[in-house]
Amino acid sequence: SLALCWDSIRRFTTSVVCRSHCEEGPGKGLPFSVENKGRLLLMMTLYFGSGFAAPFFILKHQLLKN
Repeated sequence: SLALCWDSIRRFTTSVVCRSHCEEGPGKGLPFSVENKGRLLLMMTLYFGSGFAAPFFILKHQLLKN
């Protein structure tokens, strides 16, 4: 019974891997494009910069509030 269970799990995982149609290679499995390096740099700077700057803007807003 245990061997049958392991066989069915192995068949399922193998079929899932076979059905996935991801392209191979670096950057192909990401949800964004890495082809345009300038755009990637701009978007990453905006993303990480906004997360870094948010606490400072929140602090400024709280200090200026009456």
